Order: sequence, then C-alpha cells, then structure tokens
Amino acid sequence: MTEFNIKEIVEAMPHLKGRLTEDAPLARLSWFRTGGPADLLFEPADEADLIEFLRHLPGNMPITIIGVGSNLLVRDGGVEGVVIRLGRGFAGIETRANLVKAGAAAMDVHVARFCADKALAGLEFLVGVPGTIGGAVKMNAGAYGREISDVFEHAHAVDLLGHVHEFTSEDLKFAYRKSSITDNMIILSASFRASSGGVDDIKARMNEITTSRQGSQPIGTRTGGSTFKNPEGYKAWELIDQAGCRGMRIGDAQISEKHCNFLINHGDASAADIEALGEKARIAVKEKTGVELQWEVRRIGRPVGDVQATNNLANKPVNEKEVTA
Repeated sequence: MTEFNIKEIVEAMPHLKGRLTEDAPLARLSWFRTGGPADLLFEPADEADLIEFLRHLPGNMPITIIGVGSNLLVRDGGVEGVVIRLGRGFAGIETRANLVKAGAAAMDVHVARFCADKALAGLEFLVGVPGTIGGAVKMNAGAYGREISDVFEHAHAVDLLGHVHEFTSEDLKFAYRKSSITDNMIILSASFRASSGGVDDIKARMNEITTSRQGSQPIGTRTGGSTFKNPEGYKAWELIDQAGCRGMRIGDAQISEKHCNFLINHGDASAADIEALGEKARIAVKEKTGVELQWEVRRIGRPVGDVQATNNLANKPVNEKEVTA
C-alpha cells in the first residue's frame, strides 16, 4: 500500500458519493478472472464525484484507470495506489440528429444496439468490439473493417488534476490500435457520427458480425480478447499458428485452438501463467518469422516474486505435455 491510507483519503473528501474500497479484489473485474487486488479502488458516482476525488487525491499517489476489464491482465501482485473504475453514472447513451454521445463506461455492444433501434448506421462494428467506449476510443478499437477513428467526432475527458478537456479527431492522432490519449487522461464520454439507415439492414449487419465472431473466436471463455496487435502486412493469429503455438499451455493458461490470438484461462491460471504464455508465443514467432508481436492486452500491476520466474516460463522449451494436439 502507498504511504496514504483509506481513512486519510476519506476524511479529506467528505462529500464523495462513490465507493472507496481498500485492498479491493480486481480478478472479478477482469475477463481473465485473475490477478491481485488494488491498494484502493474508487468507483465514482458521476463526473462531479470523480473531479472532486481527483482534485483532493494526494499528488504522489499512483493512479490507474480501468474499464470493464475485457482487454486487461492484472498481475498477481495487485495494483499500487488507486484504481479508478467508471460505472453506471458514465454509461449513458443519447443522440441528437445523427450524432451519438456515449459515456465512457457504455458497453460498445450497447451503443451498437442503441443505434440500431434508432435507425442509425455506421456503428454496427461496435457489436464486435468487447469492452467500453472509453477504452475503445483510447486504443482506436476496431473490427470487421471499421474502427473508432472512422466515426469519431469529439471526446470529453478529465486529467488527473481534475481539469476538464475536449478532444477532436485531429487532437487524438489516431493510428492502428492507438491514439495520443495518455494514461494521465480519463475519457468521460465521446460522440460519434452516424447516418440514417434501415433498421432491418443495420440489424442484419450486426447479426452477421455476431455470427462471425461466435464461429471464429472463443466467445464465452475467460479471455482478454485479441492478445497481440496485427503487425503491418500480417495477421497475428497466422504468425502464432505458423510458429506451432496453437493449443500451447502453461498450467491452466492456453493459446486458443479456435483462434490463436486469444489466451484463455481454463480455471486456475495465474496472471503470471497467462503473461508467460503470451511471451512464449512472442519468442516462438520471432524465432520462426523474424516478426516481433506487440501486446494488445493491457498488462498492469506488480508481478509476484522474481520477474525472472515469468521469463523462465516463457523461455522454457516447448514439450509435448504443453501442447494440445
């Protein structure tokens, strides 16, 4: 824990409406369902509550922002300082003409369905993006030929000192799976351009995307979505498959046989197991193809014990017991 305790923080901010939890389990908030606790978890009630918290937080306390945990690996030693997680107060969706505004905690799939019900086209791809709008904007998430930068209009955000900012597409300098938004900024909401369309056509496209995902990805498992970014000119899953890593395991962690760019926790995998398995795949791909994969899954927190132990797992030669045929 940091040098500050929860009692001191609460006493400094008597008007908070949100929930502060000390030594808060984070595994339940990650789709991998693994990892250690946050020293302190804050779940603000609304924007004013978040700003109040940030403006009175001790200046040297580390701050980590998380969303719904869909593309997140929390290391086993937990996360130092305070973790901020936006909830219902940041999940609203509304529209004015063909502009759709969504809170940072709104699920991407909910935004897609909202637009379909309003006969607004252009955001159907969000039904294929796990997670929330805040994370989608920050990483310029995309699926099935479209990405956030194609529809983005502007975003409303707050920095870690509690100052509010507005960002346009030009400000964010979108590129493949990234933007210029830093970890010192918390997205509160974002607005997107849509166009008028037919409800039946929009829902048909969404059903097509959903069916494709269910047929090609390990939906319904403890996974973190796409593990690695696609290198320019390549598909990460093909490189991993070519390197002989399909089905590879470390304990209960496995590279999906259905889609090689997904890591799965079959029950009791530690975050160290999952991370080491990902690193093992990176090493194998580099040795086989010369291409170095970059993590898309966000890894946060402290490893347990010696970091070298994880490296040793990653560098251990593959044997038949580690591979599911």
